[in-house]
Amino acid sequence: MQQQQMTAARGINVALGIWLFISAFLWRHSQGQFTNTWVVGALCVAFALLAIWAPKARYLNTILAIWLFVSAWAIPALSIATVWNNALVAVGILIVSLLPTVPAARGMRGPRAAPRV
Repeated sequence: MQQQQMTAARGINVALGIWLFISAFLWRHSQGQFTNTWVVGALCVAFALLAIWAPKARYLNTILAIWLFVSAWAIPALSIATVWNNALVAVGILIVSLLPTVPAARGMRGPRAAPRV
């Protein structure tokens, strides 16, 4: 059975989604920001995992990132930390969601040179 490898970009989006989810519980949030933060975090993880097998699903995270950024400023917050956390995570999710799928094992190295004889 061949195991699918997670791409680096999808892995970063999973990590950002996990952070977003956890951050909802780390400090006080308004009810709206609390719900928005944990729901968007959970969806981000789900969409990033889905994008491993269906690469175009990464654009669902693009939409989520736009929503998260707008809602960070639009939904009343108890703390400016919530606003900035959600806005910065949204930018990260947006950037990473737009990166093409490149297997992590390939890295940034080019083709190997032929051995010298």
